[in-house]
Amino acid sequence: MLKQRIAILGSTGSIGKQSLEIIRNNQHLFSAEILTANNNWQLLVNQAIEFLPDSVVIANQIHYLKVKEALSRFPIKVYAGKESIEQIVESDRIDTVISALVGYSGLFPSIAAIKAGKKIALANKETLVVAGEIVMKLAEEYMVPILPVDSEHSAIFQCLVGERGDVEKIILTASGGPFLHTPIRKLKNVTVEDALKHPTWSMGAKVTIDSATMMNKGFEVIEAKWLFGLDPKNIEVVIHPQAVIHSMVQFSDGAIKAQLGTPDMRIPIQYALTFPERIFQNNKRYDFLKDGVFNFYEAEQARFKNLFLAYTALRRGGNSPCVLNAANEIAVSSFLDRKIGFTEMTEVIENSLEKVTFKENPSLDDYRMSDTETRIVAEEYVKKIRIKN
Repeated sequence: MLKQRIAILGSTGSIGKQSLEIIRNNQHLFSAEILTANNNWQLLVNQAIEFLPDSVVIANQIHYLKVKEALSRFPIKVYAGKESIEQIVESDRIDTVISALVGYSGLFPSIAAIKAGKKIALANKETLVVAGEIVMKLAEEYMVPILPVDSEHSAIFQCLVGERGDVEKIILTASGGPFLHTPIRKLKNVTVEDALKHPTWSMGAKVTIDSATMMNKGFEVIEAKWLFGLDPKNIEVVIHPQAVIHSMVQFSDGAIKAQLGTPDMRIPIQYALTFPERIFQNNKRYDFLKDGVFNFYEAEQARFKNLFLAYTALRRGGNSPCVLNAANEIAVSSFLDRKIGFTEMTEVIENSLEKVTFKENPSLDDYRMSDTETRIVAEEYVKKIRIKN
């Protein structure tokens, strides 16, 4: 296996840190050539000093001089601004881009990397949620592989390797988050602290809230449609609290394949980097005799409204998934800032899907405008909620 030179977009986040752990443990196979962060400049500096990349980018330009000074003794180039991330992924010094940015910010760097012919290890759901059709067409045009890092999509991908039969449906598993058994009438009283206590995975605040509302799973449904070319009716979601079965594929003969393992994001990250090969990883192995109890539940629409809003947006098509994403980003941010309640996040998204201008066949510029318009509409609705409360 040739040594891969890697750019990690979002190196200070959960996926980014675990990606660096894999690189640290396999320095004969991987090198970290480019690291980027948004605000966490101190951690970015520490990572740069350890891994000595060719370049780092701090997206928030306020921190540029601090990063520049801290790395002045090292042969590391320092850049600032979101535009720099889009430009640096074109570098001849990298082979693979791990797209681990959070939210809409991941879209245009991913597109730039595809156009530059880089292999994409995709952890940023929003790249496909917002502009899946355009992104997949570009990947085909530039003959760029997009390898999923999400544990669920990695599971589906692994189940499909070597298969030639027709897929009847895929089954995305979901842990159900912290409120699986909370009485629905009490969800309106959920606090930020409650919502940030995920029972299985350790993630950043935004993704953790998305998991609590199941919007995260809704995004995965949209992502699966584009990654695997399936109709929404052929994508099912089931609750599996143990998070050991990461997802399943049912074929036309009734056979079902599942990918299982301990809940550890390093497994799908590493697989995306090494595919089609596998290499050793020193993690906990699953013990069927000790832990072999699996439960499955229906994803209730009354409990997980955001999941079904995602299905609605996907079936409607056009710019609706883009609107869904932008409204959700505003809703989650407002909830974390304690401006709105837990269930009011859904209201913000519903209102945006209803009010924002619909575009049936959007271009990239249309997506930009839809994202901007949605954020304005969503912010205005948050203000109305605050006045009402």
